[in-house]
Amino acid sequence: QVQLVESGGGLVQPGGSLTLSCAASGIIFSNYVMGWYRQAPGKQRELVARIFSGGTTNYADSVKGRFTISRDNAKNTVYLQMNSLKFEDTAVYYCKANWVTLEYWGQGTQVTVSS
Repeated sequence: QVQLVESGGGLVQPGGSLTLSCAASGIIFSNYVMGWYRQAPGKQRELVARIFSGGTTNYADSVKGRFTISRDNAKNTVYLQMNSLKFEDTAVYYCKANWVTLEYWGQGTQVTVSS
């Protein structure tokens, strides 16, 4: 049974930082592309960042220079370090794992940026 469990969300002030974690089980983690997506109320889910099995990373333009994705294959975990948070970063953040045609999602974790 595949599980992706996100943690680390919460309430933070503008300019603050949070680190999200996504622990995976039931997959050969090192094979998978791991991604973080987010969905704000009334908006479509969008890619935030992803990291390939070899370590290559992609970021949405809106988070470049502020967010960092990383993975620890020994712990089957992917992280999203979020710095300089803005109001517009408020969303539910989801972890996704995909490999070839296989795709799995976590349940999401809420990030709220508010003063």
